[in-house]
Amino acid sequence: QVELVESGGGLVQAGDSLRLSCAASGLALNFNYMGWIRQAPGKGREFVGVLDRSAGGTLIADSTKGRFTISRENAKNTMYLQMSGLTPEDTAIYYCVAAEKIHMIVNGSPASWGQGTQVIVSS
Repeated sequence: QVELVESGGGLVQAGDSLRLSCAASGLALNFNYMGWIRQAPGKGREFVGVLDRSAGGTLIADSTKGRFTISRENAKNTMYLQMSGLTPEDTAIYYCVAAEKIHMIVNGSPASWGQGTQVIVSS
């Protein structure tokens, strides 16, 4: 069973920071890549960032580069998305995802999805 469990979403004000967490377990631990995809109300899925679980390297989407970072805590099999300088345009459901290949996450078609965590940024 693949398990990706997000937490940390909530309602914040513009300019605030927020950290999302994603705990992986089960078969999710077999995937080489974990990442974040978001979906804003009425919009399509948008790649946010991806983590190479072996090497630790990350790739952040241009739209959030400089404001969002991804980190991990191997002992807890947990990935984090640190978000700063939030704007109302960052309002979305943020999904933790996992895949065998990096392009699957970048292209919005990962193998596994978490249930999502809502982030609302008020102006």
